Amino acid sequence: MKPVLFLRLAAVLTFIHAVLHTIGGVFGKVGPGPAAVAVEAMKVNQFLLMGHTRNFWDFYRGFGLGATISLTAESILFWQLASLAKSEPWRLRPIMATFLVAYSVFAVNSYTYFFLGPVIAEILIAASLGLAIVAAKPQATAYAGMPQRA
Repeated sequence: MKPVLFLRLAAVLTFIHAVLHTIGGVFGKVGPGPAAVAVEAMKVNQFLLMGHTRNFWDFYRGFGLGATISLTAESILFWQLASLAKSEPWRLRPIMATFLVAYSVFAVNSYTYFFLGPVIAEILIAASLGLAIVAAKPQATAYAGMPQRA
């Protein structure tokens, strides 16, 4: 398999993760009970911070949207990397490895602080990136016996 396919898969999975995070996490409805009480407490307790009146709900919503923005940008980046991987995919291996490590740590973070849905998405993204790395082997050239430039 070619790394292009695995990078496109990582792009699509990351975009789905962004959409579901936005729908369920950032703009999801809070059910009645303790969660609703906590959200209300986050909204009503306002404070002045660096010249702006804010509350913890503002931070919660802002960080959630920040995660959505990052996930969306990463999905676009993975799609662009797939296009670059058509010619010399082995040159992209360090970039893919960086995101592989990041999504692996992201999965541990999600398991620790959130729930199984994001963990599964992040493991699938990491696996797609890992498969892209494995598939991105340098190709043998017709001049294999020739010394290469440094």
